[in-house]
Amino acid sequence: MTHQILQGYQHLLISLVMMTGLYVVMSYDNLVKKLIGVGLMQASVFIFFIFGAQLQGGGSPVIETGVTGYANPLPHVLILTAIVVNVAATALGLALIIGIDRAFTSLDEAAISKRELPGKTSRTQQQERKS
Repeated sequence: MTHQILQGYQHLLISLVMMTGLYVVMSYDNLVKKLIGVGLMQASVFIFFIFGAQLQGGGSPVIETGVTGYANPLPHVLILTAIVVNVAATALGLALIIGIDRAFTSLDEAAISKRELPGKTSRTQQQERKS
């Protein structure tokens, strides 16, 4: 019963999670919030593949008597691999954010784009020194 109810709304759920992630990425200037938005978008792709791998009346891919259809385990394995890659990419993103925070003392994208890295000179300043 619940499967039939959820079946009609699974694409709505996936779209809602994807659009929430896209909204977070586009509307916030904080880099940590942007990383969370990217994580939401990745989670919606995972949900999409997992819902797509369902097989009505199918059994687990273990040989059993009386089961005629078996669910394909490949999408689930690929999603597990994608989750591991997602965790590694999130860790790398957080490490980069820590480096940006140490260099610019801010996580605001607008503030970072206006400032320069301490100890570095811009191209216009380098050109003025040459002439």
